[in-house]
Amino acid sequence: MELRDIEIFLTLAEELHFSRTAQRLQVSQARVSQAISRQERRLGVALFDRTSRSVTLTPVGRRLREDLQQAVDLLHAGLARAQAAGPGVGHTLRLGVFGHAGHELRPLVDAFRARHPGSDIQFGEIIAHDAFSALRTGEHDAHVLWLPVAEPDITVGPTVLTGGRVLAVAADHPLAERGTASLEDLADERVVDLGAEAPEYWVEAMVPTHTPLGRRIPRGPAARTFHEVLSRVSTGQCVHPLGEIAARYNRPPGIVFLPLRDAPALAWALTWRTTADSPAVRALAQTAAELGPISL
Repeated sequence: MELRDIEIFLTLAEELHFSRTAQRLQVSQARVSQAISRQERRLGVALFDRTSRSVTLTPVGRRLREDLQQAVDLLHAGLARAQAAGPGVGHTLRLGVFGHAGHELRPLVDAFRARHPGSDIQFGEIIAHDAFSALRTGEHDAHVLWLPVAEPDITVGPTVLTGGRVLAVAADHPLAERGTASLEDLADERVVDLGAEAPEYWVEAMVPTHTPLGRRIPRGPAARTFHEVLSRVSTGQCVHPLGEIAARYNRPPGIVFLPLRDAPALAWALTWRTTADSPAVRALAQTAAELGPISL
């Protein structure tokens, strides 16, 4: 049987009426009669008992209906699983990043588009002092965040970026003349206070509270966005550690970015809300895992 003939047979087995079957399938009644007659000739047995007043299934017809319905159900289940395995054509993922990180993620975006034609990634900006809210509200599907991330409701996927760190200082700051900086230097300065909204352990991974020798690093003034951080630095109110990507794409007047020579490298991973896991997010994570981390 062809798929269309199976559809006609199963619909007639349900409706037990040639006219209603034709209307439901949007075909002619003659097309329904021809399809059933053709199958009965091919099988050499009657599938329906027809009278001028009623249509009923024969015993063979009832058994065929059961067998074919199982096959159709399996077919539909297989198609549904195949559809669920991919992100879906035309699906656009909203990926939150800091600043210009989207430029560095171009290889990941290109690989994702190539593996899943019709799908795309749209970047959104993460606000440093509140890096998890857009994930939790569903505004973003995933974020690229520096590690560690240890939130009970957030899944941590593959690492997508790795790189060093820099220290942003005012151009007339004494450290600017040295051309490099150390984490120990921070004990003699002040760094930006990002506020209480972001988890302390996560902020400390970028902006430590103590130097390697245990000296306390003073915090203040407050800032909430990247541009606020730069404005505090440019006026000499503080210095501030950043990922080296900040120095690659920003050349604000009055600010110098110094390599932090003893700071451990940063790793940035794909993260998403666990309860919002989706085929599209999993497809992006799989692409990132296959591609491997991008070195800055």
